[in-house]
Amino acid sequence: MIRAATVADAPRNLEIWRAAVRATHDFLAPDDLEAIDALVAEHLPAMVSWVKVDGEDRPLGFIAMTEAHVDALFVDPARHGSGVGRALMDHARSLHPALTVDVNEQNPRAIGFYERLGFARTGRSETDDQGRPYPLLHMRSPG
Repeated sequence: MIRAATVADAPRNLEIWRAAVRATHDFLAPDDLEAIDALVAEHLPAMVSWVKVDGEDRPLGFIAMTEAHVDALFVDPARHGSGVGRALMDHARSLHPALTVDVNEQNPRAIGFYERLGFARTGRSETDDQGRPYPLLHMRSPG
């Protein structure tokens, strides 16, 4: 089931974010990871739009969106490849048929995931949103 995120989901969503980043973002320098973690811990509760939950209403993954832009999509690494991310993206597409997303260029699994969903690369930035040296690929799904 997918439902709107609540404030009560924040600790679990932060746990998911941290585990997923450890599993997929090995390119982050330790100091950058620490700084990003502090920002995420502060802002994540207000950012998350939707959660995919198990039968006990425990979040398995989440998506944060601003209009038709996917700001973040993170899935518990124990659930990678199980359809949680796809279900969240299908939900996002039900709200906004044409979506955009920015993906770390050093995260080939995420790039492949979005490409399998039909996203195409539309541009590239040399740095992330905070100006750190982590290039982003800008991607768009067909509408």
